[in-house]
Amino acid sequence: MLLEDVRKQIEDLRAKINYHNYRYYTLDDPELSDAEYDQLMQKLIELETQYPEFVTPDSPTQRVGSTPLDGFATITHQVPLLSLANAFNMSDVTSFVSRVQRLAEEPVDFVCELKIDGLAVSLNYESGVFVSGATRGDGQTGEDITQNLRTIRSLPLRLREPLDLNVRGEVYLKKSDFLALNKLREESGENLFANPRNAAAGSLRQLDPRVTASRPLSIFCYGIGSISGQEVENHSDVLKLLEDLGLPVNRNYRVCRNLEEIEEYIGEWTDKRTQLPYDIDGIVIKLNNLALQNKLGTTARSPRWAIAYKFPAEQAVTKVLDIEVQVGRTGALTPLAILEPVTVAGSTVRRATLHNVDFVEQKDIRIGDQVLIHKAGDIIPEIIRPLTEKRDGTEQVFQMPTKCPRCGGEVIRPIGEAVTRCVNTSCPAQILEGLIHFASRNAMDIEGLGAAVSEQLIESGLVKTPADLYQLKEEDLLKLERFGPKSAKNLITAIEESKKRPLSRLVYALGIRLVGEEVSRELAAYFQSMDRLQKARFEDLVAIPLIGDKIASAVVVFFQEGRNVQLIESLRQAGLQMTAEPVDEQRDNFLEGLTFVVTGKLTSMSRKEIEDQLRSLGANVASSVSKNTDYLIAGEKAGSKLDRALELGTKILSEVEYYSFIEELIKHKRGGH
Repeated sequence: MLLEDVRKQIEDLRAKINYHNYRYYTLDDPELSDAEYDQLMQKLIELETQYPEFVTPDSPTQRVGSTPLDGFATITHQVPLLSLANAFNMSDVTSFVSRVQRLAEEPVDFVCELKIDGLAVSLNYESGVFVSGATRGDGQTGEDITQNLRTIRSLPLRLREPLDLNVRGEVYLKKSDFLALNKLREESGENLFANPRNAAAGSLRQLDPRVTASRPLSIFCYGIGSISGQEVENHSDVLKLLEDLGLPVNRNYRVCRNLEEIEEYIGEWTDKRTQLPYDIDGIVIKLNNLALQNKLGTTARSPRWAIAYKFPAEQAVTKVLDIEVQVGRTGALTPLAILEPVTVAGSTVRRATLHNVDFVEQKDIRIGDQVLIHKAGDIIPEIIRPLTEKRDGTEQVFQMPTKCPRCGGEVIRPIGEAVTRCVNTSCPAQILEGLIHFASRNAMDIEGLGAAVSEQLIESGLVKTPADLYQLKEEDLLKLERFGPKSAKNLITAIEESKKRPLSRLVYALGIRLVGEEVSRELAAYFQSMDRLQKARFEDLVAIPLIGDKIASAVVVFFQEGRNVQLIESLRQAGLQMTAEPVDEQRDNFLEGLTFVVTGKLTSMSRKEIEDQLRSLGANVASSVSKNTDYLIAGEKAGSKLDRALELGTKILSEVEYYSFIEELIKHKRGGH
């Protein structure tokens, strides 16, 4: 195939993929099945791999793949990102409209938009190609989050026209995606995000873009800071232009000619906001005419031509009937408030998590209290505070039990932790929750093995550990209620199929505290086998991106527990996948036990290529220099890592010295001369 034909084929594939991304992520109206889309993407990946000279930064294949950052650089905004002044009632809105009409000195109209509850960002396009993006920061400068923004599927990396453009947008997380993310974090023993906005902000500020890419962020674009080559008169024209360029725009905006129409829009969305798949926390009202916007100008903090009407938080008063304690799969004891049913934000609330005993004590929540509640992010029921002025003396102070409410075993609260835990690994509650997690879709994906069936298997004595699942026979299940020949056969088939799940899914299924899906994938990819993972030392683990001291300690402790060792051996005997791929027994682990850090600009190989080479030789590769680092490979402009290595006395190798070092080491190890 001629190179020009290859280039044309690649460009056609990119155009098709960008079009279908727009249909799927922006219009929510896909034309292709997932399988058909995957075929297009795979073909593009194959061609770009074969012809890397045609890879461009705006290719759909380049959304993820950069190495973790050491920290965020800063970007100076082309035009300052000012905050909007707030209106908390219709009187404030009326004053704003009257003031703008007076200052404009001519008839005006306004644009009302939904105020998306997310993180404000600034996006820069040059000749239509996305080149950089930043957070709002202090309005003058923000953090450079370009690589993380590239992971957002609804954000085009190339516009439909080759414009130089600065765009304002809001990154957010849909309510359903927020709930799914928090469920995974809860199962992994990680702290929960308080609301979708916090989750979106935390995801965008990850130093490792792969973490951001694992979270389904979305974006709406709502304004322009600067533009070349186009003339627009009104803000409504700006929104239309952004959409024509392929940028995602929230279409629920409306041009309003007077205060009455603005009030009508606010009233409409105050009632309808709970029906949206994403959070909004108010309405933005802007003067439509851009020339008049410039005439009115700004204060030091905010524009005079726009205001944000903030919705009052929807709250309700109810009574705490009781405080129960739930036991999770990691043994965590979690207080749960049982409430008198009350309607909040469109649904009936009957219970609210109290997180831990510190939360209960700090807010002084008692059984029998009248409490003020709301839904954090309009989703999660949360107690704001007890109404202490309504107490009559019958309220009871909550005491965390000294014994596990499920098994009667000992409970402890580890030093430095807010969570109280049952230490009995045979606790029925932990076994049940652990089995449910093991069989869940993102773990071993055993269809038909939900909470009810799991509880039935445990109560019957057929299953004490997940490994017992693989000893079950159809005749065992037929002895249980609600199992017939077909359902029994289907479950046994599903259990057998689960043996094919990859190592990363098995690591996640084990339910190691703090180890979620992303960390499980990292562990499986890095160690390649369960054997190597079981033998991993603390220093081996912290050398891996995404893994800090707490996760490393949790992994080491897990594999030191005899019951867990026995479980893994039983799973091995049952035929589950214990390697990520066939292990090359002939591989030369010349650098086993040594930890390297690579930094600076390299010439003959990329940083990733050198890191991959080091790992292939058995070395640990860390992202930062510490007392455990044996060698720093330093290219040009090495910066703070070089300073840290000099401070600690770490051995430093230039790029040329590194190649000589490897060559001499191999000769020595192989008995060469």
